[in-house]
Amino acid sequence: MADDLRSRFTEAMKASMLAKDAPRTSAIRMVMAKLKDADIAARPAAERVPDEQIVAMLRGMVKSRRESAEMYAQGKRPELAAKEEAEIAVIEGFLPQQMDAAATEAAVAAAVAEAGATGIKEMGKVMAVLRARHAASLDMAKAGPLVKAALGG
Repeated sequence: MADDLRSRFTEAMKASMLAKDAPRTSAIRMVMAKLKDADIAARPAAERVPDEQIVAMLRGMVKSRRESAEMYAQGKRPELAAKEEAEIAVIEGFLPQQMDAAATEAAVAAAVAEAGATGIKEMGKVMAVLRARHAASLDMAKAGPLVKAALGG
């Protein structure tokens, strides 16, 4: 699967270059550079980082761009905020489809039951179950408050 995601990056790069879509090409280049850095950092243990780590890397890139976009918007720089939003859209195109609200709530309820959690002190157990079952399709930042509420926190 990692090769599939890597090949998607390459194909998207070729397509955006042929379409002369400079902003998209730039965003994809950033993703590929970040992935190359991750591969280099993982070298002693593995030649290439696995798909799960690529997805986590992409989520981190989206998160940092969201923070930047908010800062630009607060700083009255809408053109820079728009550039960050455009990069977010490109990066999110490579991420797996996210669960909707109903599916997220169902996954949280199932994880609480599976972990046998009864109180807020067991939130870590529930989050570990969620991460193990739904890491690719669930935004853990959105799941946290739902888990907290389900455990009475």
